[in-house]
Amino acid sequence: MTAPGARPPARLSPARWAAWLVVIIGGVAASLAMEVSGWYASPAFVRPEVAYQTLHSAVPWVFGICAIVGLQLGEKRLPIVMMIGLTYLWIPQLFFSVIDQVGWLWPLVQSIDLAWALLLGMIALAYPRGRFVGRVEWAVVIVGVGASLVRLAFVLSSDSATPATCGCAPSPYGFWGDLTTFLLGDLIYRIFGAILVMFVAVRQFLGWLRGSSPTRSVAFVMPIGLLAWLLALIVEAVSFGTTAGPDQRSAGLVVTTTSGPVSIVSLFAVASIPICYIAGSVHLRNTRGRVADLMSITRDGADRELWRESLARTLRDPGLEVYWWDDARGAYTDSESRRVELPVEADAPTRTLLPIAAGDGSPIAVIRHDRALTENTRLLDGVSTALRLTVDNGELRTEIQRTLAQVRESRQRIVEASDETRKRLERDLHDGSQQQLVALAIQLRTIVSAADAEGRTEIGAELESALDRLGVALRELRELARGIHPTALVEGGLPLALPDLASRCPIPVSTEIDLHERMPELVEATAWFVTAECLANIARHSSARQAWLGAESDDAELRLSIRDNGVGGASTLAGSGITGLADRVEAIGGTLELHSPPGEGTTIRVRLPLAPPLRPGLA
Repeated sequence: MTAPGARPPARLSPARWAAWLVVIIGGVAASLAMEVSGWYASPAFVRPEVAYQTLHSAVPWVFGICAIVGLQLGEKRLPIVMMIGLTYLWIPQLFFSVIDQVGWLWPLVQSIDLAWALLLGMIALAYPRGRFVGRVEWAVVIVGVGASLVRLAFVLSSDSATPATCGCAPSPYGFWGDLTTFLLGDLIYRIFGAILVMFVAVRQFLGWLRGSSPTRSVAFVMPIGLLAWLLALIVEAVSFGTTAGPDQRSAGLVVTTTSGPVSIVSLFAVASIPICYIAGSVHLRNTRGRVADLMSITRDGADRELWRESLARTLRDPGLEVYWWDDARGAYTDSESRRVELPVEADAPTRTLLPIAAGDGSPIAVIRHDRALTENTRLLDGVSTALRLTVDNGELRTEIQRTLAQVRESRQRIVEASDETRKRLERDLHDGSQQQLVALAIQLRTIVSAADAEGRTEIGAELESALDRLGVALRELRELARGIHPTALVEGGLPLALPDLASRCPIPVSTEIDLHERMPELVEATAWFVTAECLANIARHSSARQAWLGAESDDAELRLSIRDNGVGGASTLAGSGITGLADRVEAIGGTLELHSPPGEGTTIRVRLPLAPPLRPGLA
């Protein structure tokens, strides 16, 4: 997880991957070539044991493999570049037997033959952040680089070796000093390097001690390797200072390499540094992944106690606390809504505070956590982002639910208003126009009788014709009123209205109605109009020979099924009548399913709830 504003690890293109692999393989191959050529070029009496030399040649392989793994994980480039650099600078002392007759080359190689130690210390110093943070770390880097540059200049200028003293080509760079001066300067550099390594190791170790026991394994896995390497450096520096002498040049530039237990421990310690770095990074990455899992745990919103417990378990910090900002109080509160005054022991040696704010800068919460976790800024960024997204998701979910409820109620009000309008129109037609036409028919019938009595048969015939047309108009008006709001539905409910609908369909309709009680008025009206529209569509468009109508209910819902054996191919695309039916059904919380494969008829299934989500008062 990446915090807002942070740049995610870039994915390497195939070309860049190939370039990195070439550089890494080149460093490992160069180191191996130096090992093998130095072994065969050195006199047998100065060669170390084969087992030791094998271990020595394996160290660059470890750094190269760790660099590849780091690239795959998307680690920061600085430690990876330093790991690769060490593969090129891992120069075995035996290699000087290969280049000792090249006067311009061997002094240069000798001046950088300990530069690998500087890179190793810098790799440890950059752990686990992958960069140097603060004045102290940058001061250590500057001092280390400065000391190495001073040694380079000192070695080049002071080593005035001659063929008589070393059996090598004369150095063109040396102009002062002698062998004793050179060895003394080299010893001072080794001691100074051991001091710097000691500082880095102690700093890492003290940081490890400051962390609480659950978090020590999260941020600090480096100190053991550093301390082992430091011990080996001290022993080798003492050995170098007490045994160095003229005989070191008795066979070219070969410095006799001890292959005892101390040197073996040193090799294992050196090789453990990149392994510890990558292992720690993988562990921290897994921790960040568990932080991401918090999103699924709290997907329904930021339940305060659940979030605190989940985060404490994820970070392995049982003392972790989360204080939430309360706008109403203008202060932070704990998970039980008790007011908290900050800082709360913020200056405790193992505790610190992590404030979290929304995108507009308004406060959300403060996390009080183990100070050891500050070593991993990306982990804390992930925690901040997870909490911020959880709060945002909770607020968004609440807003969406509120909006959906408003939309649903609005749709129900529209349907309800539509039905009330239909009722009013039906009443107006029945009590107004229809009654007037009935009265007119009675009046005309009276006039016809009077005309017949007076023998005015022609006028009576015309009036009879007018009465017939008036009867047709009355029937059409009754059908119109029944379509606006059916009388059968009002008087007998769906058990009476649905069979009535089926009987008036021009296509034979088989019915299976299992309804016994009246239902909410809005449900009955919706079911009637959906059935009426479906039967009308069957008659007009399906070319069916038979239709089937089924209806059943329980305490929870009403279920309708309307199907035919027609041509099929009906759809719910915009503009079709079925879309309007679906909207009406969904407006009261129901569902409409359409199954209409071409040539296989059409089936429509409708489910209408008899309880909420209908608004109170609609039943």
